[in-house]
Amino acid sequence: MGFSPASAQSRALAPPVSLMEEKRATAVTSMEVKTEPAPAAMLTAVSSSSQESVPSIEQKKEKVVYLTFDDGPSKLTDEILAILEEQKIKATFFVLGEHAQKSPEIIYRTAEAGHVIGNHTYNHKYSEMYESFTAFWNQIKRTEEILREITGTRTSLVRAPGGTYGHFDSTYFQLMEQGGYQVFDWNVDSGDSKRKGVPASEIIENVTSEKLEKEMIVLMHDSAGHEESVKALPEIIDFYKQKGYSFEVLSPEQKPVQFSLSKKMTDRAAPAQSWIESHVLPNAALFGPGQPLYVEAGGVQTKLAAGEYKVDQGQLIVPLRTTLERLGAKVSWNADSRNVIVVWGELHLTLDPERGTARRESAEVPLEIGTDRFRNQGGALWMSLRSLLELTDHPIISVTNTAEERRVQSL
Repeated sequence: MGFSPASAQSRALAPPVSLMEEKRATAVTSMEVKTEPAPAAMLTAVSSSSQESVPSIEQKKEKVVYLTFDDGPSKLTDEILAILEEQKIKATFFVLGEHAQKSPEIIYRTAEAGHVIGNHTYNHKYSEMYESFTAFWNQIKRTEEILREITGTRTSLVRAPGGTYGHFDSTYFQLMEQGGYQVFDWNVDSGDSKRKGVPASEIIENVTSEKLEKEMIVLMHDSAGHEESVKALPEIIDFYKQKGYSFEVLSPEQKPVQFSLSKKMTDRAAPAQSWIESHVLPNAALFGPGQPLYVEAGGVQTKLAAGEYKVDQGQLIVPLRTTLERLGAKVSWNADSRNVIVVWGELHLTLDPERGTARRESAEVPLEIGTDRFRNQGGALWMSLRSLLELTDHPIISVTNTAEERRVQSL
């Protein structure tokens, strides 16, 4: 059974357990989903990641527009590629796996032309993918493998069909982030899919009437039936050029634009902890280089791949159950008391995330450690590695951080 201490969810860890040795670590905070309503068809987008912006991406240009095309590829994709080549600009294509299977040559041409390809699920069927996170995940992974077979690479860029508003709950956001994906919504809707046959003039008006921001992510479609979108594209490009915008492609390094979390959206049941550990946690390591984390405790060493741990404000944050079990401990969840039971050699420890306590079997009074030591993400309980090792009688004696790896040694 997965851990689900509700009161500990999305809390920051306490400053006293900061890893001072990790001065060079990059802070990567957990996703913070806002709960504001999204008026006017959700076009007021918010960024839900607190990760610091990357200068090479975020600050390279004064004003940037990202043209994005969903639901392809189709025969119209080639027409769009020709326009983009003529204009000497690049775009991002969020493709459907079932369409990519039918037209792999278009996917290949798109990638060869220097455009970025993102994942838009397999079949765009809301009733399937939004029934449960595992169903959504399976569609993402299916399309990911299709694209990898065509292009030779994986994409971590994802766009949810229909956008995240009203479709994603907090579990979707958290587990997608833990899996190494960047989920992008948009802040300019061309309106080309509001109904069948939206004329080019209306599409142009929808785009050009939007309030100009430093970064504009424009939603368009290149699937069958969007001939008017192709007609509108040259004038849309010309509009942004006249306004002084440069054209870029979306990147995993930039801060994604995401809609608010709908207040009406209730959390669906999170996947089982065992499923999260076997599917989600190792997944981020698939997307390029990252430092593995080696942890030694009690003479046993284990490895957490990049994506299986986080660095948050100088602290190494790890999944409690995964880390301890790999080191040889037995971890269980008492659903009645909502406590975590850790048995490691002669140590019998009971952790209560909702009360913020840790109690040894022989102790009469539990140790107050604070609820802010615990973090619940997608049904998995996380803690700082230092806190976890100290509570289990394995204080840290050395921490090293090189370009190749992180290594923590404890007693």
